[in-house]
Amino acid sequence: MEEKVKADLKQIFGFSKFRGNQEPIVDNLLNQRNTFVIMPTGAGKSLCYQLPAVVKDGTAIVISPLIALMKNQVDQLNAIGINAHFLNSTLSKSESNRVKSEVLKKQTKLLYVAPESLTKEENIAFLKEAELSFVAIDEAHCISEWGHDFRPEYRKIKSIVAQIAPTLPIIALTATATPKVQQDIQRNLQMEEADLFKSSFNRTNLFYEVRAKAKNDTKKQLIKFIKSHKGKSGIIYCLSRKKVEEIANLLQVNQINAAPYHAGLDSSVRIKNQDDFLNEEVDVIVATIAFGMGIDKPDVRYVIHYDVPKSLEGYYQETGRAGRDGLEGHCLMFYRYEDIVKLDKFNKDKAVTERENAKILLQEMAAYAETGVCRRKFILNYFGETLDEDCGFCDNCKRERETFEGMDYLLLALQAAQQTNERFGLEHLVKVLIGEVTDYVSSYKHDQLDVFGKGKEEPEKLWTSVLRQALVMNLLAKDIENYGVLKITPKGHGFLSAPYSANLYKDHDFEKEMENEQPELEVSSGGIAYDEKLFELLKAERKKVARSKNLPPYVIFQDPSLEEMATVYPTTRDELAQINGVGMGKVAKFGSPFLKLIASYVEENEIETASDVVVKSSGTRSKVKISIIQQIDRKIDLDEIAENLNISMGELLQEIEQITYSGTKLNIDYYIHHIMDEEREDILHDYFMSAESDNIKAALDELEDEDFAEDELRVYRIKFISEHAN
Repeated sequence: MEEKVKADLKQIFGFSKFRGNQEPIVDNLLNQRNTFVIMPTGAGKSLCYQLPAVVKDGTAIVISPLIALMKNQVDQLNAIGINAHFLNSTLSKSESNRVKSEVLKKQTKLLYVAPESLTKEENIAFLKEAELSFVAIDEAHCISEWGHDFRPEYRKIKSIVAQIAPTLPIIALTATATPKVQQDIQRNLQMEEADLFKSSFNRTNLFYEVRAKAKNDTKKQLIKFIKSHKGKSGIIYCLSRKKVEEIANLLQVNQINAAPYHAGLDSSVRIKNQDDFLNEEVDVIVATIAFGMGIDKPDVRYVIHYDVPKSLEGYYQETGRAGRDGLEGHCLMFYRYEDIVKLDKFNKDKAVTERENAKILLQEMAAYAETGVCRRKFILNYFGETLDEDCGFCDNCKRERETFEGMDYLLLALQAAQQTNERFGLEHLVKVLIGEVTDYVSSYKHDQLDVFGKGKEEPEKLWTSVLRQALVMNLLAKDIENYGVLKITPKGHGFLSAPYSANLYKDHDFEKEMENEQPELEVSSGGIAYDEKLFELLKAERKKVARSKNLPPYVIFQDPSLEEMATVYPTTRDELAQINGVGMGKVAKFGSPFLKLIASYVEENEIETASDVVVKSSGTRSKVKISIIQQIDRKIDLDEIAENLNISMGELLQEIEQITYSGTKLNIDYYIHHIMDEEREDILHDYFMSAESDNIKAALDELEDEDFAEDELRVYRIKFISEHAN
């Protein structure tokens, strides 16, 4: 048997030797023993059941939750000459019958089945007739309600397998299992006696990075990041189908070869997009987190989380799709705390226990994003593994971090756990430390403890961070039996009896980072993100053009537009048109001298143009804009247009301002004649012609005696810009 295993490994799968734990796992299963495998994504889990399936007589049943992954794996197996099929809801009746017939004829080595298909009476009856070798449960974390992708139908697997063939050996496999999830899986499958094979969760080739999710800057950063990895494969995860479509569209209009992937797409489109990604026809796949990708592609060079995932397990599994070939993999997440709050709101309809569990998972996710600790250390600790030294290969290890002396803080934190008899979770311990009297705290008389309120001088956030760092330092550990409860470790008891100096890290303050930083841009010492020298040259050019046209400079381009030009160096008409407040109309009218100036500046200073950070709008608002232009052409009253579009007058004026500032000429004389007389028009014309800026507040102050309403000024400004700039 051993010879056949080695021969098949080489001849069928093309490997001359096993990796990691693969060999003992394969032997264990071939010896008919129940086997539990915890192995990170990319470490070769599939081979652990595919090779025994080929070696053994009969058909192996592989239960998998991802329909996409089934097709992918079956295609790969068929390509290397192994007869494999899948049975799920995508098959027609005749296709399903053909699959069953081949299994009954003993021609099929592996049959992939969705858990939903497994519960159908007709399929149970068919499997009872077949000759089966063993059952493999892939993505076994779906069994656990403490896991990141709990599926109730997975809890029924054990009883169904018992109906089909009670003596069949079972192999359960997962890429993410905290000690709690591991225990839950084993209990549910009644395989506490199973042999456990656990590989390290340390994927040393992956670089972990978290950036602040700033409102206006994230899309720009996203495009710049992808363009700096030109031609490489990447996956972007978003939380909703709508966001998937929006980001895929944004990338496409910015000349990035991207395609969407989510459960709402027609299955033929989904399959085509997946195949295009595998065949390198598409560089980037934008996918929903909830649906899961299940794509076995070894050379994914980056995984980006545009939205924060619901748990660290989910995050770890999704980032694990990068660098499966052992080469570089960049894992970038955009984070803001509001996303955590939003996800928590989604859980409000769940049962109380489920809601509490989901909340704890979200808190762990927020803690990972905000921590100043080495990210690899944090992840490994979460999965019950210890890393002694900082990894040196994550954003936290690469940056200057603020530290503080933590001995006294850690001592108080451990005393809080000790005095509450190690029966409570992080949140409760923090309340005790800061001296907050809640019903829960007083019902246990914890407000009478010596440690109560000892840490009230420091904010709640700091104590949360201290307790989390105590976990990473292995002074505290999570209790497996009672989820969320913190216990003092032997190392922690040692610290209590003989405290020693310890450096703790300050958490990230993402609110501040959003305000202060544009991580991808060179920031000069003055804190300005644009090229000041070019900005001054552009201002001088604007003055010259304004003088020749006898117009105020702001009519040509406003300062924010010049700042953006001095940041991204547009050198073509298309690039210039994408600058905020420009558009093709203005490019046609004023663009040439500015483009000439930027091009020669770029050449003289040997600047690498950053056209990759010019974010082109994906046109989601274009329908509204077209509708406004058409209605103004038909001389429909502005109040009526706002009503037709179901928006306020203020919002309508904002849309019209964007249209005119982008260079489109609009004639709203019919409306202006309706709301003001000629004399008031002349006053406004003279004001805007001589004003230094078109700021409405400044205009209101200057024209205070004339008693103009803000909307009147905004409407006239639209007419003025439209006539003189467009």
